[in-house]
Amino acid sequence: MKRFGFLLCGMLLLCLGAKAENYPYRSDVLWVTVPDHADWLYEIGEKATIEVQFYQYGIPQDGVTVHYEIGNDLMPADAKGEVVLKRGKATIVMGTMKEPGFRDCRMSVKLGNQTYKHHIKVGFSVDKIQPYTQMPTDFEAFWQKNKEELAALPLTYTKERVEEYCTETTDCYLIKLPVNKRGQAVYGYLTYPKHAQKGSHPVVLCPPGAGIKTIKEPMRNRYYAEQGCIRLEIEIHGLNPTMTPEEFKEISTAFGHESNYLNINLENKDNYYMKRVYLACVRSIDLLTSLPEWDGRNVIVQGGSQGGGLALVTAGLDERVTQCVANHPALSDMAGFEAGRADGYPHFSRTPGMTTSDKVKTMAYYDVVNFARLVKAETYLTWGFNDDVCTPTTSYATYNVLTCPKEALITPINEHWTTDVTARGQLAWILKHLK
Repeated sequence: MKRFGFLLCGMLLLCLGAKAENYPYRSDVLWVTVPDHADWLYEIGEKATIEVQFYQYGIPQDGVTVHYEIGNDLMPADAKGEVVLKRGKATIVMGTMKEPGFRDCRMSVKLGNQTYKHHIKVGFSVDKIQPYTQMPTDFEAFWQKNKEELAALPLTYTKERVEEYCTETTDCYLIKLPVNKRGQAVYGYLTYPKHAQKGSHPVVLCPPGAGIKTIKEPMRNRYYAEQGCIRLEIEIHGLNPTMTPEEFKEISTAFGHESNYLNINLENKDNYYMKRVYLACVRSIDLLTSLPEWDGRNVIVQGGSQGGGLALVTAGLDERVTQCVANHPALSDMAGFEAGRADGYPHFSRTPGMTTSDKVKTMAYYDVVNFARLVKAETYLTWGFNDDVCTPTTSYATYNVLTCPKEALITPINEHWTTDVTARGQLAWILKHLK
């Protein structure tokens, strides 16, 4: 594995600017946790120790008690204790692990009536982490059949120029793309370089993160088009981004909790909600590769969280994809709870009734690790260790099964976020690896 950077000081500055969980913007307190291994990584049997520093108003806190609990990634604590800060510092022994994985030290300090919390995860023999999820024997046949049914449908879509999102350097269009014979569709914003030339531009598909939402800020990634890429950013629920806030609220309320759609029909692999979502990503590639401006070679998928998972799904399903870029992919090793360890978002183990045998069986047909096993495109993944949404355990489980050319940017301090520098670095990686 190629690792880039473990620059704690630099990441600290980036996190301050990004309102990160570890170093919150405009906070009275600052936590600094420093493992005795600079990369936060250990081998099984090695003992991990961290130095804890705690400041209020920039002043080291002396005599303050730090309470801590230690447990495996997302698992209940199996050790507890407390240490007293001396000149703002103390040491906590996190111990070791007998199997590959991550330990999480969760800390708290009470000052007056306010409790301040922090945590840090360190990894053990992480290159040996393997998913619990196994590939069903008919996995490829199941998806091949569904792709063939999709391919039999004529490619149709509407394309409407959106003047408010056009600039001196880019053109933007609202797309409505039918994705099945029932007439269900997804919407997307298709952004071109101004004066795009026939046969000249790579195409990029960007699936969305989790939630019931439309595309609110299509301009935030216009730098893709400014650097010569044609980019399609989609939503997955058939929600027109031009609807009024009142209309959107009414529809999103009908879904219930923002991740409830991930539970719909999970007991049946043929009717599961995400089936049409995965196929919608393939249909989006159909659209992009039909554009006369496509260069005929480069097809990229890029996304984060659920979008990162969908990027890997698309790369596994569609051999036209030449590059895959994903950060902290969701939907990975979702049945990991069966092995008594961290499971991938949406953490079905936390929802009553979602871990029955038929639902666990369906999960395997939609689990990102099984699509990752099929990816042939050059792949670039990035993730953080302190993420409790898409945990480092599941990110490593995904990365470790990739057999394609791959690279990783690992940013230990990150929780469920990435900086703008990382996001723009993904485009730089894409441009460097164009065919």
